[in-house]
Amino acid sequence: MLRFNKTNRLIRGFRPVYANTVDVFIPELWANESLAILVENMVAGNLVFRDFENVLARYGDTVHVARPHELQAQRKDVTDNVVIQDVSAADVPVTLNQHIHTSFLIRDGEESKSFKSLVDEFLRPAIIAQARFVDQIVLGQYVQFLANSAGAAFGITSTNAKGFILALRQIFNQNRCPVAGRNLVLNSVTETTLLNLDIFTQAQMVGDFGEALRNATLGRKLGWDFWMDQNMPVIPTGNTQLAGTTGANAAAGATTITTTGFTGAVTTGAWIMVGTEGIPHTVVSHTETLGNTTSITFTPPLASAVASGGAVTTAAAGTINNTGGYAAGWTKEITVSGFTVAPNIGQMVTFGNVAGPQYTVVAVDGLVGITLDRPLVAAVANSAAVLLGPAANYNFAFHRNAIALVVRPLALPRPGTGAVAAVANWNNLSMRVVITYQGLNQGHLVTCDFLAGVAVLDTRLGGVLIG
Repeated sequence: MLRFNKTNRLIRGFRPVYANTVDVFIPELWANESLAILVENMVAGNLVFRDFENVLARYGDTVHVARPHELQAQRKDVTDNVVIQDVSAADVPVTLNQHIHTSFLIRDGEESKSFKSLVDEFLRPAIIAQARFVDQIVLGQYVQFLANSAGAAFGITSTNAKGFILALRQIFNQNRCPVAGRNLVLNSVTETTLLNLDIFTQAQMVGDFGEALRNATLGRKLGWDFWMDQNMPVIPTGNTQLAGTTGANAAAGATTITTTGFTGAVTTGAWIMVGTEGIPHTVVSHTETLGNTTSITFTPPLASAVASGGAVTTAAAGTINNTGGYAAGWTKEITVSGFTVAPNIGQMVTFGNVAGPQYTVVAVDGLVGITLDRPLVAAVANSAAVLLGPAANYNFAFHRNAIALVVRPLALPRPGTGAVAAVANWNNLSMRVVITYQGLNQGHLVTCDFLAGVAVLDTRLGGVLIG
């Protein structure tokens, strides 16, 4: 267990937890314990660049993260002066627009339990939920790296998995991504497929004396540190589809295809799958004949050739169902309608009839509501199209410097409010705990929260393995 002193500096060793009520409502203990549990249970949140300063911030504040420019080696003759290069860094503004919290009520009578018992019963489940949410919003950024994709939807097998992983490695090498520090976060389905490969488990190939086989771990292989995260999305088939076929052969690198067989028009901004290529593409524009789509222009380009007659599919759209729509910056649930199959957590989504910001879904309220990985970048109007991404098993590869998770501490409540509170800072993370007595509910309300923002720093340093 992590231990902190009064200035929230980490102390090595263990902090005793007593079986009495002395430390039940000491907020420093709750804050320190909360932060320790958060660190222990995050996967993706521990793998990306974390920007932290112990400076109080408010929701909506902007933090400026520096992204260093590359320098170039040059030659010179004996009499030449050196060429001085600018070592300035690009500024990436990150808005602190994610106030992440969990709250629970410790009722009168329960407070007689030991602090350790209360942690196990209340605090641990609350903070594990926060860790899961942080991983979901970090991993949800995979949608912004689809231009660097390898694999095929539901197409990874024990026969071709190594080839797909190496193809993704080649993309990273061509993008000059640093070799050290590359991570590949797998969903549960892809991990199972890879565990069937000898190169990942056989001791004589792995050189770990059977550790991978005994514990079903993948470790570092083929230039990647492999991780399994249950929050990495597996999007099943089942969404209502609009379908047609390619009208002619299309070469790798093509961005336009002719189509036939569509009844109705494909929505601009929608996601499509083309033939057996198996990589999601976004519709940039399309042409119609008598109201039916006959050609589609899309991005990114085809990664492999597609033959005439290949299936072209897209999920049927829903619509925004909120009078007045939603303003830019909206961070809560978005009400939708028109779906006959509920969206999935981790599924990609865009809005409107033009290609715009791309999001992923982190919470679903049946057929009527979705919550996104980050607040709306741009406003969406009532009745605007809600366009879901295609079914597939998605795995996210990234270097630490591809994404920033920016965390800042929140201010303590003002004196005289009746609340006791503390903030713990450690390992580039922060946690505030506020405890108040609720007379109506006859118990102590405990709220654990922190302020965060997530931003893509460099799209060259991430990619998607599609399975």
